[in-house]
Amino acid sequence: NRDGKVYNWLKIVRTAIYPLRCILCGSPGHGELDLCTTCIGMLPWNSPACSRCGSLLEVAGVVCGPCQRKPPPFQLTHIPFRYEAPLDTLIPQLKFRQKLYLAPLLAHFMTESIGQRDEPLPEVLLPVPLHADRLRERGYNQALEIARPLARQLQISLAQDLCIRERETQAQTSLSGKERRRNLRGAFAVKTGNVPRHVAIVDDVVTTGATVEELARTLRRAGVELVEVWACARAGK
Repeated sequence: NRDGKVYNWLKIVRTAIYPLRCILCGSPGHGELDLCTTCIGMLPWNSPACSRCGSLLEVAGVVCGPCQRKPPPFQLTHIPFRYEAPLDTLIPQLKFRQKLYLAPLLAHFMTESIGQRDEPLPEVLLPVPLHADRLRERGYNQALEIARPLARQLQISLAQDLCIRERETQAQTSLSGKERRRNLRGAFAVKTGNVPRHVAIVDDVVTTGATVEELARTLRRAGVELVEVWACARAGK
């Protein structure tokens, strides 16, 4: 489409004027990436992982015990990395320090992971919404910044207005898993009755899963049949 052609043209111009350098070590970038081959090889891949929640496993192709005992409200996850070095530095720079150029890089690896799937792609991508007050404070939504290149590369519609965060919640960082779930209860609402059948929630990091679980429940109650979770990294054990 036209937007995709313009984006590709801008990438060519940018690369010609500013040769790509690895954001971690300064070596020449690999292809169209801001990472070199050595640093790409050091990325903490999240494999093998539970297809349901993304938790790291010892054996591929199985669902973890917790998901078998109590399945989450989403059916599938795609989370290519563990939240370890250097992702535990890069993602906070995107999230809190306005390093928005990192979003397309992270989305590239997510696209590669998702492109290997056999299942049909979702109809729309839904970045985890920020409350209006938090959005004004930060100036951008890092989940949306990751979702934009994902939607463009995979040719999936972006439904950033499908759902809103109705109330501001306490920062999740210092809370336990149980406290995180209590903190998020009733935080989201679907804005329209005309919901898609198949949605993928997009976020930067999944830790306890409390945020994506609450958002998935909200979508399911509104009539969405299939919910996936796409994130860059999985934290926790």
